[in-house]
Amino acid sequence: MSTSARPGSRSRKRRLLRGSAIAVCAAAVATGTTASAGAYTATDGVRPAAAPQAVAPYLYNGWGNPPDPIEVMKATGVSWFTMAFVLDAGGCDPRWDGSRPLTGGVDQETVDTVRGAGGDVVPSFGGASGAKLEQRCADAGALAGAYQKVIDAYGLKAIDIDIEGDAYNDPAVQQKTIDALKQVKADNAGLVTYVTFPSNQSGPDGSMIRRAADSGLEVDGWTIMPFDFGGAGQNMAELTKQATDGLKNAVKDAYGYSDAEAYGHSGLSSMNGITDVEETVTTDDFTAIKDYAQEHHLARLSFWSVNRDRPCPGAYPNDDTCSGVDQERWEFSRIFAEFTG
Repeated sequence: MSTSARPGSRSRKRRLLRGSAIAVCAAAVATGTTASAGAYTATDGVRPAAAPQAVAPYLYNGWGNPPDPIEVMKATGVSWFTMAFVLDAGGCDPRWDGSRPLTGGVDQETVDTVRGAGGDVVPSFGGASGAKLEQRCADAGALAGAYQKVIDAYGLKAIDIDIEGDAYNDPAVQQKTIDALKQVKADNAGLVTYVTFPSNQSGPDGSMIRRAADSGLEVDGWTIMPFDFGGAGQNMAELTKQATDGLKNAVKDAYGYSDAEAYGHSGLSSMNGITDVEETVTTDDFTAIKDYAQEHHLARLSFWSVNRDRPCPGAYPNDDTCSGVDQERWEFSRIFAEFTG
């Protein structure tokens, strides 16, 4: 649900750009405890608490007026953020937006600030546009090496691969990404992996899910972006549930999971406010989506983006600085922070 630095979409800019725990999860991070974002079965009896990174809304430093993560954390209970986007600077070299360094810049400052307050981050690779490592790196080994550079730079517990557009539609790029993730998971015990990709109203294309299952890769949270379906005036909460049910079915069919296990490996990343195609996702919709995620114990609950999680000072400017709907400051984040897995 992210892109790179896109001056223009994902609310007109999101195509160029393109969950976070509540306080109890922050305590788990602070004490160094970890949790799996994987599924459970009906025989388990008690559902484990959500992994600390299960709620991690997207935060983008590349343009505009990025929010102060500490202000968001204190106001909402969110403690993790999905930071966008890591792209190729040339030669399969990972950098923020393909230009900002991994260390010593504004992005590391954000990581350090969030961690200093007891939270953490999930870097997101890819997005809707820009020079994507998944396409530019020569093979799976090189791509895994690029992922590893970022993992090592920050000592990461989780990563997000946002694969869209030409990258997702290329079977060879899908397979390269799957093979790279297999290597990265083998080399980094306990690393949580999310794969984020688009969906239609009935659910996503299941090609990458099937390839991953056939290749022996288990993803902690297959995550759809249930918006940009087309047309204003639709019930976005109901469409989100419908699309996520479709995702669950695709995951279930590919891996042979039970319904509970499939939901436990499924996630969603919404868009708050007015979407790229003039749909409206309200705070009431977010409450309904959060309740649905809680009912089915999804692996991940996120949205694009914290940058937009504030009321507009005037007319909606068609960018990613505010949501375009009636809301209190950071209200969308506060609603999703109530998700406990």
